[in-house]
Amino acid sequence: MAVSNIRYGAGVTKEVGMDLQNMGAKNVCLMTDKTLSQLPPVQIVMDSLSKNGISFQVYDGVRVEPTDGSFMDAIDFAKKGAFDAYVAVGGGSTLDTCKAANLYASNPQAEFLDYVNAPIGKGKLVTKPLKPLIAVPTTSGTGSETTGVAIFDYEHLKVKTGIASRAIKPTLGLVDPLHTLHMPCRVIANSGFDVLCHALESYTAIPYNMRSPCPSNPIQRPTYQGSNPISDIWAVHALRIVAKYLKRAVRNPDDLEARSNMHLASTFAGIGFGNAGVHLCHGMSYPISGLVKKYKAKEYNVDHPLVPHGLSVVLTSPAVFTFTAQMFPERHLETAEILGANIHTTRIQDAGPVLADTLRKFLFDLNVDNGLAALGYSKDDIPSLVKGTLPQERVTKLAPRAQSEEDLSALFEASMKLY
Repeated sequence: MAVSNIRYGAGVTKEVGMDLQNMGAKNVCLMTDKTLSQLPPVQIVMDSLSKNGISFQVYDGVRVEPTDGSFMDAIDFAKKGAFDAYVAVGGGSTLDTCKAANLYASNPQAEFLDYVNAPIGKGKLVTKPLKPLIAVPTTSGTGSETTGVAIFDYEHLKVKTGIASRAIKPTLGLVDPLHTLHMPCRVIANSGFDVLCHALESYTAIPYNMRSPCPSNPIQRPTYQGSNPISDIWAVHALRIVAKYLKRAVRNPDDLEARSNMHLASTFAGIGFGNAGVHLCHGMSYPISGLVKKYKAKEYNVDHPLVPHGLSVVLTSPAVFTFTAQMFPERHLETAEILGANIHTTRIQDAGPVLADTLRKFLFDLNVDNGLAALGYSKDDIPSLVKGTLPQERVTKLAPRAQSEEDLSALFEASMKLY
């Protein structure tokens, strides 16, 4: 199990300057995006750095749903700055961008594709130590403050991929629920769907002891290892919180109890999936985000077409879990019950449809777009969506059931409409 140190509590962000001082940092890079740079979370961090005499430079060029180009821009900034520590304030896009900047600034000779996951990149091992990175998440979804994963759009192939290495894990995550009060309701909903799928996918992934071949050296063990007894605890607990608090957090922006719990659930699910991994919902989500034509999500302050990550992940979930339930039906049924299904008279072979119906009701209650068709996709796009899923072997191979191209086509088709 690998996980970042985590400190949770209202107001913990104010301690970041002291943390950096304790680490002996002298020249710090503060990464964020244009919108957040004007909001209290970033101001609190800057005040704490100034108060503790920490010299810093701000990079606010992070792109929401980053690309290889936006990563490279941040990497150039990091290389020029010769920083000895990093602070990332924002959602998963900011945290992931900062991890990449730290990685390549610490390995200046590396080419960009060296550390990118195979088969798109070379998937090389990271052997040099990185600089300390403190992550301050302001959304409740990615769990990126706990993981060694950084995701981006590779524009040349119009597909999402990423970097996965325990070496890029943040040194410390400051999980401050006060930041969640700045999130619009649709952002809360979509980031909550990411937590939901992190928990469901890591709990239903192929078990760690059913994978092969065993790496010849422990350093080659993948970050994502399959479902395992420790990740299971975090995944189930995160799912219980989602079931209890997500709808409340979306419907009432001032419900600090609900939003605080969702902020913690994001971290819990991050610990779970950061070691177990995710599977088909995430593998299929990357082309859904990458091939977007005109759709712009409501309440996101962006000037480019955007399918938020959590939305792209959750829209295939009813189809995916109907498909995977054949392998571990007990787990699928257990998660359906946690999400509110009455399973007392359910036959075990109906686990998939029951979980799918429970998810559809959950999404309908939260006014989620009616499937991929509502995002501008049609049957004509299915071959491109399948083609974009095939390189995502790092996650698709974790599904408990192997899938052919025909299976993937059928799953995309079944996700065109949900209700």
